[in-house]
Amino acid sequence: MYTGDARFCPQDGSQLVDVAAPAPAAAPAGSTQVRQAVKPKPMGADPAKTLRNQVLDQRYQVVRKLGEGGMSFVYEAKDISSGESVAVKIMTPKLAQDKIAAERLRREAGLAMRLDHPSICRIMRLGETEDGLIYLVMPLLKGELLSDKEVREGPISLEVGVPIMRQVCDALEVAHQQQIIHRDLKPENIFICPAPDGGIRAVVTDFGLAKERRSEPGMAKLTATGIILGTPEFMSPEQIRGKPLDGRSDIYALGLVAFEMFTGKLPFEGKTAQDMMIARLRGQPLPLRKARADLQFTAQFEKALMKAIEAEPAARYQTASEFARALEEAAGSSSGGGMMGKLKKLF
Repeated sequence: MYTGDARFCPQDGSQLVDVAAPAPAAAPAGSTQVRQAVKPKPMGADPAKTLRNQVLDQRYQVVRKLGEGGMSFVYEAKDISSGESVAVKIMTPKLAQDKIAAERLRREAGLAMRLDHPSICRIMRLGETEDGLIYLVMPLLKGELLSDKEVREGPISLEVGVPIMRQVCDALEVAHQQQIIHRDLKPENIFICPAPDGGIRAVVTDFGLAKERRSEPGMAKLTATGIILGTPEFMSPEQIRGKPLDGRSDIYALGLVAFEMFTGKLPFEGKTAQDMMIARLRGQPLPLRKARADLQFTAQFEKALMKAIEAEPAARYQTASEFARALEEAAGSSSGGGMMGKLKKLF
């Protein structure tokens, strides 16, 4: 039972509504109320697509749409009460009416609200409008996606890329210590922001596929929909096979992100995403120094990076911090972020 005016469970993000507790007809005022989950209200056709200039939930003035994906639309908005600019992620109406999809989004909020780190995009609020739109409110990040940076600049230098990897590893370490894995690490989920000291800050976004390793009863239903959870190009072999995952799956994905960041290529080739998935299950990765011989990576750095993408989890780094230390040491920096001080202003 919950008291007060909370609309969502602070532990797992489940929606709460007032339901009168069994009581005599003349129950005294202030009697205890039970809060339980309910299904989203039926909605019209795609109101989430046309929110520009509207006030969401009497609190957020929508400014413009920033992007959209298979499950959500993302808008820039202003918090009317504080004047703060925020990002609002809104579940598509069709999926909002899907009990499993709605549960996944609420789980995202429940998990992300527990993660507190400068390199993790935190969830500030989980809400639902009167017409049934479920939404998340997050800080509005300034900067660019790592994927956009790669397109704009090409392969990124070790001086810049290794500190980015250190910050992402630090974020993953915090999540993994709380038994939370990301499941969908890719350049599009790493945001590069300008830092106050003139450097840059890497922020991991979109824990929408995050999942606790200690799954509760009923959580298996979230992955029993026949939909592949994750981005095919960056999924670990065990994720492709549908095996149980732990933090080492994130380390594999981050190894692929790092390989692409430093070389502009992925270590497994194929004409389609399916071909690349099969290559990860059956083939050997392209060696780092063969991918970009002109960049003159050292054998030590190649060894450090390639260990992250070993096919067997036991052969990889066992923690994200271990991966970060190996990259720093191989790149010639001292453990603990010696290269961080060399990071140049990029914005």
